[in-house]
Amino acid sequence: MRTTRWGHSNAMAQGTVQVTHTGTSRWRRRTGEYASLAAALEAAADGDVLTIAPGTYRENLVVQRAVTLRGPEGSPGSVRIAPLDGVPLTVCASAVVQDLHVEGQDAAAPALLVEEGTPELADIRIVTRSAAGIEVRGGARPTVRRCTVDNPAGIGIAVLDGGGGVFEDCEIVAAGQAGVAVRGGAHPRLERCRVHHASGVGLSATGENSALEAVGCEVYEVRGSGVQVTGRATAHLTDCDVHRTTADGVTLDTDAVLTLADCRIHDIPENAVDLRSRSVLTLTRTTVRQFGRNGLSVWDPGTRVDANQCEIFDSTGDYPAVWVSDGATAVLDSCRVHDVPDALFVLDRGSRADVVDSDLSQVRNTAVSVSDGATAQLDDCRIREAATGAWFRDHGSGGTLNNCTVDGTQTGVIVTKGADPTIERCTVDSPAEAGFYVSAGGRGSFLNCRVTGSGGYGFHVIDGCRTTLKKCRTERCARGGYEFADGGPDAASGAGPVVEDCTSDESAGVRQPAATETAVQTAGRSPGLLGSIPGQRSTEQEPLIMPAEPEKPARTSKAVLGELDALVGLDSVKREVRALTDMIEVGRRRQQAGLKAASVKRHLVFTGSPGTGKTTVARLYGEILASLGVLEKGHLVEVSRVDLVGEHIGSTAIRTQEAFDRARGGVLFIDEAYALSPEDSGRDFGKEAIDTLVKLMEDHRDAVVVIVAGYTAEMERFLSVNPGVASRFSRTITFSDYGPEELLRIVEQQAEEHEYRLAPGATEALLKYFTALPKGPAFGNGRTARQTFEAMVERHASRVAQVDDPSTDDLTLLYAEDLPELS
Repeated sequence: MRTTRWGHSNAMAQGTVQVTHTGTSRWRRRTGEYASLAAALEAAADGDVLTIAPGTYRENLVVQRAVTLRGPEGSPGSVRIAPLDGVPLTVCASAVVQDLHVEGQDAAAPALLVEEGTPELADIRIVTRSAAGIEVRGGARPTVRRCTVDNPAGIGIAVLDGGGGVFEDCEIVAAGQAGVAVRGGAHPRLERCRVHHASGVGLSATGENSALEAVGCEVYEVRGSGVQVTGRATAHLTDCDVHRTTADGVTLDTDAVLTLADCRIHDIPENAVDLRSRSVLTLTRTTVRQFGRNGLSVWDPGTRVDANQCEIFDSTGDYPAVWVSDGATAVLDSCRVHDVPDALFVLDRGSRADVVDSDLSQVRNTAVSVSDGATAQLDDCRIREAATGAWFRDHGSGGTLNNCTVDGTQTGVIVTKGADPTIERCTVDSPAEAGFYVSAGGRGSFLNCRVTGSGGYGFHVIDGCRTTLKKCRTERCARGGYEFADGGPDAASGAGPVVEDCTSDESAGVRQPAATETAVQTAGRSPGLLGSIPGQRSTEQEPLIMPAEPEKPARTSKAVLGELDALVGLDSVKREVRALTDMIEVGRRRQQAGLKAASVKRHLVFTGSPGTGKTTVARLYGEILASLGVLEKGHLVEVSRVDLVGEHIGSTAIRTQEAFDRARGGVLFIDEAYALSPEDSGRDFGKEAIDTLVKLMEDHRDAVVVIVAGYTAEMERFLSVNPGVASRFSRTITFSDYGPEELLRIVEQQAEEHEYRLAPGATEALLKYFTALPKGPAFGNGRTARQTFEAMVERHASRVAQVDDPSTDDLTLLYAEDLPELS
């Protein structure tokens, strides 16, 4: 085999082209020197090898034969193909091209164009400002290996008009548009490729019959979506990473079809995956994490996602992990969704979610929300550590929860506003508030369900909702197994739950239904009205009708006022409460005498620091009003922001209504009420609690007395920015901080109650101690006095424990030395 060299000039860097011939007969016909690479290519025949010497060649090369065109070994990048315009390198045959550096300057043309054949392109670096770095079109099927494209002006790789080929270990280091664009029925395959720093989509497939396959690829740092499939195109990604985009991670639109297998989508500021307009997505063993909006966002009739053995977690935003709306369908099989604000939201008539053998956990708000006529079916699923396990919100919304467990929630399942799901063979364990809660016209059928360890009720049904409970069971529910609260004035005649064969471990404290509250019973069945007061536990399933516990006789107002007077300090508070009590008492007597009575607003504002007795006075105030016949029971229900404000629109109104219902006939005491209206309220739902509370106070003005409490300055701001609240409170009572003498008196009361005495000198030491004590934000008033006494008792115990045979004085006397040191 022989070679020939020829030189060339014409304003180009000097170089040498070697043509190695495969046959001596053709060699003679092609010997000689050629003035350009183009001339050499024209002279070469199939099978010839052209080795290009280092240099810059400002030519537009066209490879039309199956030759090998390469730079010198050991000198990568030394051969630059850099014409001033047009396509630098066009391949129209099954040639081999390798070890070249290609530069283009024409924004209307690609840098490397492959038009025909099955060429092999390897180790080519394209640094250009062209329409595309590499363009493959027509019947071309190249194999492209270890090539890099740096094209900040256009597309990285474009495969068009039926083109195909395989790209292995290639890298798009910059693209002014899409990193890889597939359209017009093209169908390339990418293996172990990296696409990054694109100013458009990372991978794009568009148009009918267009198909993209990617294996082991990575798409990141793109200013747009990571992967986009639209207009009837299809794509299949296996073992790929998509991350650090500025838009959605993966986008499907208009009859697109995509399969993701063993992929990882993460660090996405928007939706990790968004599909709509009849697109179909299949995910297998794929993880989706660290997304700013939805993990899966599924829209429109005919759009469908099927996820199997996938994990969606670590949301960085405030949106549901899986969103299904406008008639779309989602199927999750053996999936895990965790550490998200909400796990699954299904909205709109025709939308459906089917979840099988999946785990939804560490959910800050609601694990499953079904609304606006949508349907959700959960089978053999596990919901753990969520504020709400499942919420069927409104009319037409429903579905089935079958053989599911709900563990460690605030409320297991909520059904409201006409929703009608079927809950079968489900267990709710350790809910903080209720296992199942039905209100506002919700329905639902609960079959063979179980609630254990509730901090509130097992089943809590209010508003006369027509819920069906069959063969349900409750155990260890703090407030009672079953509670069917008053239907209210809007409850229809005969409304109420249908209860059959339901049992509980409760054995006492049954509250009989009111006239407007009917528990619909089936002949021969137990009515299922279980008490709210825990009694003796039984290991056997007992009948559900049990005698009510007799109420304690109410104290007279004089006796309660006597307890108020016995409190240390609070002189101005006592005067205010007595004046208010006198007004109410005289008004009651005037009414009995047939005279007009002045209207007295009984709602109060308590301002002052913690530990000044606000809760104690609120409790006594309720008892006074009950003794005067103003309130039915006079009990105190103490709540704060966390008890009233839910996680999303609608839940706050329900929580506030429930707290108000618990306080019927008594006092609703809202501590730190100013937290309902933070200064940076923004998207805060505290205003919903305030609006609901104001309406309830107006609609049920004689049923509940509301007391709002908090620091003086914060409460002044709260009332100033919520005039609707301020107008409903008759007066503000200020609780001043305790002085040293009052703190001393509290310690003396504590000592007397616990059979201790203050030794000579201890009283003076305490006064000096309380005078010097810092009165900053951490000062706890009465709580500080009690903590001081407890600290003295501990130091006393440490001292006396060293005495072998202590006397009575030793065991009871507290000395100045027992005082804790001031910090």
